[in-house]
Amino acid sequence: METIKNVLVGQSGGPTAVINASLAGVYETARAMGAEHVYGMRYGIQGLLQEQIVDLNECLSDKMDIELLKRTPASYLGSCRFRLPNPDVDEEPYKQLFHLFEKYEIGAVFYIGGNDSMDTIARLAAYGAKVKSSIRFIGVPKTIDNDLMFTDHTPGYGSAAKYIAATIKGIICDSSVYNLNSVTVVEIMGRHTGWLAGAASLAAGADCNGPDMILLPERAFDEKAFLAKVSQLEKERHTLVIAVSEGVKNKDGEFLCDLVSGPGAVDAFGHKAALSGTARYLADLIKAHLGCKTRAVELSVLQRCASPLASRTDVTEAYQVGGAAVEAAFRGETGKMCTIYRVSDIPYRTETGLTDVSRVANKEKCVPDEWISEDGMHVTPEFARYARPLIQAELHPFYVDGVPRHLHL
Repeated sequence: METIKNVLVGQSGGPTAVINASLAGVYETARAMGAEHVYGMRYGIQGLLQEQIVDLNECLSDKMDIELLKRTPASYLGSCRFRLPNPDVDEEPYKQLFHLFEKYEIGAVFYIGGNDSMDTIARLAAYGAKVKSSIRFIGVPKTIDNDLMFTDHTPGYGSAAKYIAATIKGIICDSSVYNLNSVTVVEIMGRHTGWLAGAASLAAGADCNGPDMILLPERAFDEKAFLAKVSQLEKERHTLVIAVSEGVKNKDGEFLCDLVSGPGAVDAFGHKAALSGTARYLADLIKAHLGCKTRAVELSVLQRCASPLASRTDVTEAYQVGGAAVEAAFRGETGKMCTIYRVSDIPYRTETGLTDVSRVANKEKCVPDEWISEDGMHVTPEFARYARPLIQAELHPFYVDGVPRHLHL
């Protein structure tokens, strides 16, 4: 094991209900392995460029702080969507960052995030190699979208899936109260992949049939086939619940939500900054063609911040990959991302591993074709077998005056 005096950790991209459990894993493991200081970037790499740094030794003073941190949604350190430039075009940010690493005697840098955050780690590791730096750069996976390559799943997904399944189940109960025909369309996050929308299928069980239809970005929307299926199902049952990914597109490659509000702004990585309106578009379409009562429900940010419904499995794995990242850095690894490897489904068991971060950066893992129904409007039982272990058990919040207590800087 190498000697590392101080480490630096940041959080980037969209938050999750368990991103802070990974932060706790980094902090506790680094301290246990002899790091004198664990510094945190305020607002990710963008804040670091402005030298917004906190000493987590002073913020996380006891075990209760760690337990509160694990139960706190959103990014404790703050986040950003900032892309480092190509150093061959603009080297100045790298010079500035490596000056700060030297100033704070940083031996390892950890970045908790998704596809775009892994791009940051890949660029820093490549530049570090170019200037012959001994600093280790390790990515810690995080995203509710579950779209990172070369890992069975990503921390954050299990808790979002649990929230979606529980909420869809409640909506199904609510929609059946009145003896009249109605269709409820529930919009779920997922810009390019349908992992989150597919999680709606987990609402199904002995007491619930689950959603009637699930639309994923992996399949182009066919208006004629969609309306025919809704019409058919409406004849069989008086209420329908449809789960739809926000990022569903038509055959021309247009987001359905853009047909309502027009194309929106994009972030530094070229992604649409916000998607909203897909459920409203479909609800209006159904009402116009079939004449029944419709309702559009948008789960929005609740999917990623509902910590009272966090999966204990998800919290545990988020903590583990944070710790595994530190162990990898102390072994001398760099330019890697921690992964989760599924050993078995029954009993559910996983192990952590490593992959080159350059293999992950800016790529997306889609729902496999064989897990999508033949008509493209639902998922197969294989999807549920994959996802159900990830939503098991709960980590209950500490309630004070009737609401959860969180930890904040």
